[in-house]
Amino acid sequence: MRYAQGGGLTDVERAARERIRLQAVERFVGGEKNREIAAALRVSERSVERWRRQWREGGQVGVHSKGSPGRPRLSERQIVRLERELERGPLVHGWADQRWTLARVKTLIGRLFHVTYTVEGTWRLLKRHGWSWQQPARRAIERDDAAIELWKKEVWPRVKAPRRLAEPGSSSRTRPGSR
Repeated sequence: MRYAQGGGLTDVERAARERIRLQAVERFVGGEKNREIAAALRVSERSVERWRRQWREGGQVGVHSKGSPGRPRLSERQIVRLERELERGPLVHGWADQRWTLARVKTLIGRLFHVTYTVEGTWRLLKRHGWSWQQPARRAIERDDAAIELWKKEVWPRVKAPRRLAEPGSSSRTRPGSR
């Protein structure tokens, strides 16, 4: 089974699936065919084929659950190193500006530790360790507040599209061509 969005089985569900695999093993020993086993256990034939191969290669132990794959984790030592690298700034790591985006932090983690996180997983990692997104400490030097206010008052009202008003005698409920 594959779980694209990080889903997966709980421990209880995993144990239930393992019981089904062990029932399949009993049927392998009894000489039943894959199609019969799949129908009886209400699973796909492909799963039964895979279980039979695992059973042949590793015996009953071969079909046991491998457990939850979990999420990739960084050790405390790696976390400390990541923090040091983040403090050095994005410029040192080849980015053109001083913003640490989640995508950049994700890339940095991959480069440093050869561990893949999703952007969401990167956010969770940062949050778990008390970090947050960056906020600029000050406004851009080039910012001209007077020009911005002037633009809002004079230019924006002219640029903004006026709302459409319904034509007299037409109903908003009628569709074109339905009169």
